[in-house]
Amino acid sequence: MGKKGKKEKKVKGAEKTAAKMEKKVSKRSKREEEDLEALIAEFQNLDAKKTQVVETTCPPPPPRLNASFSAHPEKDELILFGGEFFNGKKTYLYNDLFFYNIKKNNWVKSEIPNPPPPRCSHQAVVVPQGGGQLWVFGGEFASPNGEQFYHYKDLWVLHLATHTWENIKASGGPSGRSGHRMVLSKRQLLVFGGFHESTRDFIYYNDVFSFSLDTFSWSRLAPSGSAPCPRSACQMTSTPDGTGVIIYGGYSKLRVKKDVEKGTIHSDMFLLKREGKDDQEKWSWSRVSPSGNKPPPRSGFSLAVGPAGRAVLFGGVCDEEEEETLEGDFYGDIYLYDTVKNRWFPGVLRGNKTEKKKRRRGKKGGGEEEGAETKREGEAAPQGPTEVIKEIVTEDGTVMTIKEVIPGPQEEEEEDEEEEEEEEEEDAGSASAPLVEPCPRSSAMATVRQGKLFLYGGMFEVGDRQFTLNDFYCLDLHKMDRWEVLVEMDPKTQEWLEESESEEEEEAATGAEGEEEESEEDSEDEEDDEAEHPAVQEGETVTDYQTRTEPYWTGLARTNMGPDAKDKKVAKVALAMAKVFYEDQ
Repeated sequence: MGKKGKKEKKVKGAEKTAAKMEKKVSKRSKREEEDLEALIAEFQNLDAKKTQVVETTCPPPPPRLNASFSAHPEKDELILFGGEFFNGKKTYLYNDLFFYNIKKNNWVKSEIPNPPPPRCSHQAVVVPQGGGQLWVFGGEFASPNGEQFYHYKDLWVLHLATHTWENIKASGGPSGRSGHRMVLSKRQLLVFGGFHESTRDFIYYNDVFSFSLDTFSWSRLAPSGSAPCPRSACQMTSTPDGTGVIIYGGYSKLRVKKDVEKGTIHSDMFLLKREGKDDQEKWSWSRVSPSGNKPPPRSGFSLAVGPAGRAVLFGGVCDEEEEETLEGDFYGDIYLYDTVKNRWFPGVLRGNKTEKKKRRRGKKGGGEEEGAETKREGEAAPQGPTEVIKEIVTEDGTVMTIKEVIPGPQEEEEEDEEEEEEEEEEDAGSASAPLVEPCPRSSAMATVRQGKLFLYGGMFEVGDRQFTLNDFYCLDLHKMDRWEVLVEMDPKTQEWLEESESEEEEEAATGAEGEEEESEEDSEDEEDDEAEHPAVQEGETVTDYQTRTEPYWTGLARTNMGPDAKDKKVAKVALAMAKVFYEDQ
């Protein structure tokens, strides 16, 4: 009874802290969002002047990240909406709409009256009804300097048959947010997680909302069981039977002192399951322990749903945070999750099967002499894959590298037809031609249509410079043989403007003035925050303070890092948080 009471008290305390933080974030962000609403209104006024649909064949969309990329539910078309671009000085937000025709391999820009205002990090879901619909929820708008944010809580639907946008007015939905996830589950749109950020504060969510496509109404779910800790940018996949969704990974951060934030990459998995009939639905959370090889921890990965309900994960970044720096290792690999078998496995390219079959037929029909000759030609020991680095020089002289992997030759034993088929399905064989792969990146756009994975854009970093991409690739998930390059990266699109020292000084002065204006309003909130942490006693050393308050800081670190984090790592972060707080007093 005592343990249960403590647990309930702890949960209520966490809810109280979260509610307080949300109120605090709302207070500060309201001032910022009022400034941005005028800018958003200008965009909407310009869009309101459009009275008819205008469609034009165009080049591929310009570089961007955090857009939505969806497959048309009835046609061989892909739909790209929104996104963002940063050139080193200015942030651009988009609300343009593009359609890619897979068979014709061409892009069409569609200008439709009264679209949603510009945004990124939103979510879009296609629904196969009424000729096809694209539902869009949330996302964020940023000021040109990237320092102020407006988080949307609006819901839109694009009617694909008539090419008309409709703003759906329904109360009781999620608060404004970005980085959330939304999927179609039976006749419901399920929204999970995300975050809301102002200039100085942020909050992450783990709530779940349902939007009924029948009644056009929102409801907040109250699942039983232990929910994932708050996070954004996770993988959310509907189960094939429509009874629930799988949540994997994500990212969140915690402020350990006034100007110090600690980020956490999550790698845990959960199942949100639906039980009961439509009018008496009950939802529950449960932890999932998959078999196979899980992806290494990362954030910013791209996700899509492949054949047989398999979740497809591509790329991402793992940031290494130091006190003053943030460096990331970018990925360009593929992982697949089988929702039926509850198993992860890496997606390995098999190479060109046609070339492999030709080599096999040559060995079988050529007799011993041909086989011996082949062996003499390749007398040296088989070599492994070779990496070839292709350099691309941008107009400002910056060198970017694109990796091409050329598999080495491998000896193959004679097999009967049954063994050949098995090898083609399971063995990651090699091809004689080079395999071109997308360069490692994060925040790319991915979708699947007719068993093919399409990957567009994204970004990677070299030092302090960000490269935003507009290259375009396709991979057959049934064959898993090779990436097809649909659009090569154009170095001319890699615009980057460095800030001058005078601009930096001007921004610093402006920022200082803004902080003075806000200091009086925020001082009371900051005092409240500090009061929540254990106070440093007079004459207490940092070691004594860490020892005395260890349970508190360990609990706080565990809450932020999630239950799957290793105890050793949690303890290390807890000690660091305690030290930072001690030194700040």
